[in-house]
Amino acid sequence: MGYKKIDPSPTFADFILKDSMDKNRCLTRLVDIADSIEWVSIESILMGHYQIGSSKQGADAYPPLLLFKCLLLQKWFHIDSDPELESQINDRISFKKFLGLSFSDPSPDHSTFSRFRKRLSKNAMDQINSAILRQFEKKGLNINEGLAIDARLVKSASRPISNDKLNELREKQQTPEGNLDKKGNPKKFSRDLESDWTAMKDDPLYGLKEHASVDVNHGFILATTMTPASVNDTTYLPYCTSFSRHTNQSIENVFADKGYA
Repeated sequence: MGYKKIDPSPTFADFILKDSMDKNRCLTRLVDIADSIEWVSIESILMGHYQIGSSKQGADAYPPLLLFKCLLLQKWFHIDSDPELESQINDRISFKKFLGLSFSDPSPDHSTFSRFRKRLSKNAMDQINSAILRQFEKKGLNINEGLAIDARLVKSASRPISNDKLNELREKQQTPEGNLDKKGNPKKFSRDLESDWTAMKDDPLYGLKEHASVDVNHGFILATTMTPASVNDTTYLPYCTSFSRHTNQSIENVFADKGYA
C-alpha cells in the first residue's frame, strides 16, 4: 500500500473550460483560500496521526491531505451527508480544482470520508487549527486581542433513554460483550452514550453541549470541545480560555454572558 498518485497537471478539459473557470467566483474564492494556507505543515501533522497508506501491503490509499480538504468543503458548503459530498465533488469544477483532482478523477467513495473522519483524533484537529492560526499570525493578523466564549446544546441523533438505562448501557460497553452484536461480531454502529439530559428553556433535551471560543475580530474558532449536555458552562471557561492561545500574543479580553459570572 502507498498513496494514490494525484496528477494536478492541466488536461485538455482544462483548456476547453478555461474561459468558464476564469469567471467562476466559487473557484476564485477557493483558490484564494488554498493560496493563503501553507499545506505542507498541515500535511505533516496529518501524516503523524493517520497511518493508512504507510504500509506497503494492500491497495493504495488516498492522501490524508486530500481527504482533509474534502471535509473542509463539506463544512464550508453545509453538505449534510458523505454520499452528497461525493456527488458534489464529482459534479463541481471548483471542488475538483481545490482538491487537485483532474476532471477524469472520480471523488473518493463516501465510505472513505467516514472512515477518515473516525480515525482523525481531536488532538490532530487541535494541532491543525493551531498551525493554521499561527500561519495567519505570521501574516499580520492579531488573533488574541479578544475572545468570546459560549456554549450551545446539540440534540443527540439517538433515541432518548432514561438515565438509569443510559448508565446500564455505559457499564455494558466496558465489557468485551458490550461491543459485539447479537451474532458475536464487532458492532458496526452503536447508540450515542456520551449524551445525557438537561433542560433548555424548561424543555428537556437529550444531547451534548459544545463549549467554544472565537476571536472577536475575525471570527476564527480558537477552542472547542464537547461534553454531555448536563455539564455546567462555567466548568469549561478555563479550558476555552487557555486553549485559545495559539501564539505568543497574550489574550487581552475574554467576553462571556452572565451565565459565566
